[in-house]
Amino acid sequence: MLKFIKGHMESITGIEIYPLISLVIFFTFFVVLFWWVFTSKKEYIDKVSNIPLESTNPKN
Repeated sequence: MLKFIKGHMESITGIEIYPLISLVIFFTFFVVLFWWVFTSKKEYIDKVSNIPLESTNPKN
């Protein structure tokens, strides 16, 4: 099956740019995420990390 897919992909002109675009999008996303994690304020991280622990159900 992989030979069928590879043969089909080789027949498409201009397809070699798509892996490069995917790599750039992947790399950019994680660089931005890394930058956001290290520049975010500690108070915000503490506030967001306590959200699952807060009880919003009055029955408890």
